[in-house]
Amino acid sequence: MIRLLAVLGALMLATPALAQTLPANLDKANAIVIDTTKGRVVVQLRTDLAPHHAERIKQLAREGYYNNVPFHRVIDGFMAQTGDGANFNGTGGSKYPNLKAEFSNVPYTRGVVGMARSANPDSANSQFFIMYNDYPSLNGKYTVIGQVVSGMENVDKLKRGEPVQNPDKMVKVQVASDIK
Repeated sequence: MIRLLAVLGALMLATPALAQTLPANLDKANAIVIDTTKGRVVVQLRTDLAPHHAERIKQLAREGYYNNVPFHRVIDGFMAQTGDGANFNGTGGSKYPNLKAEFSNVPYTRGVVGMARSANPDSANSQFFIMYNDYPSLNGKYTVIGQVVSGMENVDKLKRGEPVQNPDKMVKVQVASDIK
């Protein structure tokens, strides 16, 4: 009887995580679900703007590259950066070659997701950032890869810093269509 109650209790605690629904009309084949230490964030990838960058994000998510990766650079009023699954501090990238820029006219506004890069426009690899506010100086200079469609309140809760001390993490990142 005690075992049965323990199992039922565990199932009741797991129900909120299992019951999290995805936004209606989400293109699940081109969306990533980021379960962070602060909650879930859903990003609709913009394959119409940056097909190669979106494909890279999905590839790395499917390989588990982003799991347990910290938000290493989080600047209040600007953006939260993550995606360094090699060094965990913003200095690394994936085993794949850098991507050629896919710049667009989409403005950098709250919730827009862009690819991080060095001074070289064609140096984006695995790291990306989520905008807290509008930032016109980035427009046309960084590749827009998506838009947060759910969970921006969880991005708002991330610990700030440059670098962040004891940073929040992307616990698990999945392509939405792969979630069972």
